[in-house]
Amino acid sequence: MDGLLYEQLAGEIAESITRGSLKPGARLPSVRTFSGERGVSVATVLAAYGQLERSGLVETRPRSGYYVRRRQCAPEAPRSPRRASGPSRVVSVGDAVAALQASMRDPSVVPLGSAYAAPELLPMQALNGLAASIAREVRDVGATYDAPPGLLTLRRQLARRSLDWGLSLGEDEFLITLGATEAVSLALGAVTKPGDTVAVETPTYFGILQILEHLGLRALEIPSLPGTGIDIDALADALRGGPVRAVVAVPTATNPLGAVMAPEARERLVRLLARHDVPLVEDDVYGDLVFDGTRPRPCKGWDREGRVLLCGATSKTLAPGLRVGWVVAGRYEAAVRRRKYALTLASPTLPSMVVAEYLASGAYDRHLRRFQRAVAAQVERVRDEVALCFPPGTRVSDPRGGFVLWVELPPGTRALEVAERALAQGIAIAPGPMFSARGRFPNALRLSCGMPWSPELERALHAVGEIAARARGG
Repeated sequence: MDGLLYEQLAGEIAESITRGSLKPGARLPSVRTFSGERGVSVATVLAAYGQLERSGLVETRPRSGYYVRRRQCAPEAPRSPRRASGPSRVVSVGDAVAALQASMRDPSVVPLGSAYAAPELLPMQALNGLAASIAREVRDVGATYDAPPGLLTLRRQLARRSLDWGLSLGEDEFLITLGATEAVSLALGAVTKPGDTVAVETPTYFGILQILEHLGLRALEIPSLPGTGIDIDALADALRGGPVRAVVAVPTATNPLGAVMAPEARERLVRLLARHDVPLVEDDVYGDLVFDGTRPRPCKGWDREGRVLLCGATSKTLAPGLRVGWVVAGRYEAAVRRRKYALTLASPTLPSMVVAEYLASGAYDRHLRRFQRAVAAQVERVRDEVALCFPPGTRVSDPRGGFVLWVELPPGTRALEVAERALAQGIAIAPGPMFSARGRFPNALRLSCGMPWSPELERALHAVGEIAARARGG
């Protein structure tokens, strides 16, 4: 049996299901029929169907065959935040984030709280092989600093990939960073000073709030809409109402809602900020993780004056531990470079070389296609399970990318209490107040879908659902 062949067959069927060509409840061809149609062995078809079943896209029915799995019910989308964002706030989320990260280091805890993919979904064997090969062949790797802007071969590969993003960036426009976290931090630090107000989406990734807290910045919360991202009308009102020194946004697969801004909305956002002379820090870390396989053009593509600082990383698609990211800072390049020198001086050479070699080999695109299909299937399976086992009245996001779900529990349910009780049972989740500088979303939580489906994951989701039902009742 050809392992690559059965994965290819499973991928084709998964894509048909994701795109809607195969509807829920549709019967797949029998194993022998499909074997004959495709000219492959019965064992290969069984392996493909088995992989689809494990991913939650397909189910078996005794003496009947394989069917596209039906959703238990169609959960409603979360409600949009109220338009009014209120005054800016000093940010204080560090303790909550530290506690969540500490729980993730415990191997006995089911990690439903952090947005990362399971190792088995990542090309770790290939990456580790490249690292070993480079270390053998380049004996002095790491003997000197790769000072800003960073490793030339990596910047050259990123410049080539920028064409796929709908951009045409030069290798000298990229500055290599320690992941997207450092990229966003350097970008924000370059365009603000302590005490300034920064507009952020709400709910937003708690890591962005943590950066604001570290830099001594105030957060002005702008609603993020479940389907379309940041509310540009609300942002326009905020810009007219007082001094905003920068905006941080995640236009592609917003974390935690998974929304993808339309091209016309991105253009409108860039033009709005240009009129007010406000820089945009664009976090594009999920740019390669849109479920339909498209690669949205970043807001940077409409930037004519260098006011957009584009941040990205390979943390979500290759290996978070390599800590390879970048920032394209436009008119702020000199300020970002100075901060990089002052804070971390340089980025590690070996991880940069590994990523550069992997991108140059062409393997990344093949991996990405498989990874997108796997993640989309996992998100759909977890979403189905939440609809099945969480209390009536629960609302669940319907993301277009990324691998997290935003779950709004019935009114009166306290997410902090749910998280505390879940952790006591060995399950880590991220409660809603962590995603707001104002501590909003008391009855919401974020679930990670980065792990392949397993009995352990199913039990954990059912346990959280039961805890939520009891918390509401209490």
